[in-house]
Amino acid sequence: MAIQPSIDQRVHTKAVSEFRPAWWLRGPHRQTVWRRLFDRRPEPPLLRERVDTPDGDFIDLDWFASVRRHGYRPLLVVLHGLEGSSRSPYVLGLLCEAERRGWDGVAINFRSCSGEINRRPRFYHSGETGDLDHIVSSVVSDNPGRPIGLVGYSLGGNVLLKWLGEHGEKIPESIRAAVAVSVPFDLAAAAHRIDHGIHRIYGQVFLRTLKQKVLLKVKMFPDLLDPKEVARIRSFAQFDDRVTAPIHGFKDARDYWTRSSAGPWLEEIRKPTFLLNAYDDPFLPASCLPHDAVARSPWLTAEFTPRGGHVGFVEGRSPGAVTYWVDRRVLAYLDSLVRTGSG
Repeated sequence: MAIQPSIDQRVHTKAVSEFRPAWWLRGPHRQTVWRRLFDRRPEPPLLRERVDTPDGDFIDLDWFASVRRHGYRPLLVVLHGLEGSSRSPYVLGLLCEAERRGWDGVAINFRSCSGEINRRPRFYHSGETGDLDHIVSSVVSDNPGRPIGLVGYSLGGNVLLKWLGEHGEKIPESIRAAVAVSVPFDLAAAAHRIDHGIHRIYGQVFLRTLKQKVLLKVKMFPDLLDPKEVARIRSFAQFDDRVTAPIHGFKDARDYWTRSSAGPWLEEIRKPTFLLNAYDDPFLPASCLPHDAVARSPWLTAEFTPRGGHVGFVEGRSPGAVTYWVDRRVLAYLDSLVRTGSG
C-alpha cells in the first residue's frame, strides 16, 4: 500500500511564488522562446544507451556521462516536450543542476526524437505511456534500491502524469517523487490554443518538423499515409486527426485528446507529485489548470505562477546574467523527498 505524504509535504497551490521574471522578459512569449534561442552553454558529455522495446523498436537514453550510475546517488529521469530531445536546453540545464546537487541523470528520447527515425510505424504522442513504463522498469531493475525522481516537461509531463495515474499504487517504491512542468492538462484546449491567433506561430514550428518525420516514415511504410494528404496539413488539429489518431489507434483527434489528456488521471496518482505551470502559458488557457484536483489530492503539490510562459521561468538582471529558476525549483522539490533514506 502506498504511504501518504506527511503533513509537511501536503503544501498545495502556493499563494505567492518566489519566481521573479526578468524585467526585460516580462511577456509570456519572450519567456517561452528565450532559452531555446539564447541558452548557449557548452553541451555536457552524454553517453547513449539504446533500449529495445517489446514491439521490436528502440528508445534511446542519454546518460549524463560524467556522473553515470554512481550507485549511492539519487537518479533523475527526464522526459522532454513535443519535438524536443535530450539535447533540449531545458533538459541539459536540469541535468547540469542535478549534477551540481550530487545527482545522476538520464534523459529519455521519445521515438524518432533522438536523431534517428524509429523502425516501427508508430511515433510518440501525449498519451503514450507504454514506452515510459518499459524504460522505468528497466532503470529500476538496473538500479536496485536507488532513489529515483522523475521530471517531465510539457508533452513529457502529460505522459508522466498519465503514467503515474494509470499505475497508482503499483508504481515502484524506488520512485520517490515526480515533477511535471508546463503540462497541457487538456489536450483539446491546448490544440485549439496553438491553432489560433499569435499562438499559431508555435503550432507551425512544431508542424514543420512533425511533418518532415512523418514523410520519412511514409517512405519506410508506403501504405501508412498519403504523403499528399500530409503535405496539405495546416493546423495542429488536422495533424492529430489525420496522423496521430489513425497511426496510434484513435478514432479521430477528439478521441485522442480525450483519452490522452493527463487531467482526468491526476487524482489517481499515489506518489508525491509537483505541478509547475504559469498562468500566462501561451500553450494552455489558465482555466485548464487543475486547481480542484490539487485541492482534493494529498499527493499533489502545485505552484501556478502569474508569469513564466511555457517552460520559461527565466530570471536575471540582464541578458548577460540569466538564471533559470525552474531548474532550481524542480531540484529543490525533489531534494526534499527523493534523498530521504538514500544514504
